[in-house]
Amino acid sequence: MSILVVGSLAFDDIETPFGNSPDTLGGSSTYIALSTSYFSDDVRLVGVVGSDFGDEHFQLLKTKGIDTNGIQVIDNGKTFRWAGRYHYDMNTRDTLDTQLNVFADFDPHIPQQYRDARFICLGNIDPELQLKVLDQIENPELVILDTMNFWIEGKPEELKETLKRVDIFILNDSEARLLSGDPNLVKSARLIRAMGPKILIIKKGEHGALLFTDNGIFAAPAFPLESIYDPTGAGDTFAGGFLGHLARAEEINDSELRKAVLYGSAMASFCVEKFGTEKLANLDLLEIEDRYQSFLDLSRIEA
Repeated sequence: MSILVVGSLAFDDIETPFGNSPDTLGGSSTYIALSTSYFSDDVRLVGVVGSDFGDEHFQLLKTKGIDTNGIQVIDNGKTFRWAGRYHYDMNTRDTLDTQLNVFADFDPHIPQQYRDARFICLGNIDPELQLKVLDQIENPELVILDTMNFWIEGKPEELKETLKRVDIFILNDSEARLLSGDPNLVKSARLIRAMGPKILIIKKGEHGALLFTDNGIFAAPAFPLESIYDPTGAGDTFAGGFLGHLARAEEINDSELRKAVLYGSAMASFCVEKFGTEKLANLDLLEIEDRYQSFLDLSRIEA
């Protein structure tokens, strides 16, 4: 099943209590595409980079079967850069520097050969750009969207227009409260689903994730890890694993959605074990299935 991923590609300078990782490959679409690539052999990536985005980075994406022909390279430009420092609990971070560079003028053009993609995943870019992408897609079967506090606060009306055309919306608990204006996550979910997306996932970091559908609520645990080095990109990695499972499922129903949440959680748990995309670049399918089984075992009770 063809998958189109649109979002940012970036270089990150990451500081955590457990080490530093400068010039790390990052960006929302990078994490999403790498995560999804373990489930699908037809992942198409659209984004923009500068001439400093080296061949080794393109090669990494290509070795995972990701189609990079949709990535615009701006000569003499610089790739989007972000620098951040995480606190000891790894749940809060300080942004030290943001340089949009070529991403500031990102105008997503979807190549003709990408426009028949069945599954669309829109990373947390400007909602006006997300709408522009959807206007170029012929007849998508499923649209998944991510966002962030910056867009909820800065472009709330544009985001709400985009949500009318979305099937699945993924955001974290603080973003859900901000968008809904209500502190209760169950009520927040009802209010947000009324904006358009009938399927909603609220991520809660180390406390797991909640799936809301017409048929009820599913709560997935977080995987208990002894070592967490870097939570950057974990949410995007979750989205990639979630999307990847749905794309390979024979049909999308509540059972497959719940499985997809666990696969997304499994992929996110791998992501935080190394800095940046290092762990995502070196997984195999057996590891992923073993971690998925571990998630099942976490809440299983024998009769």
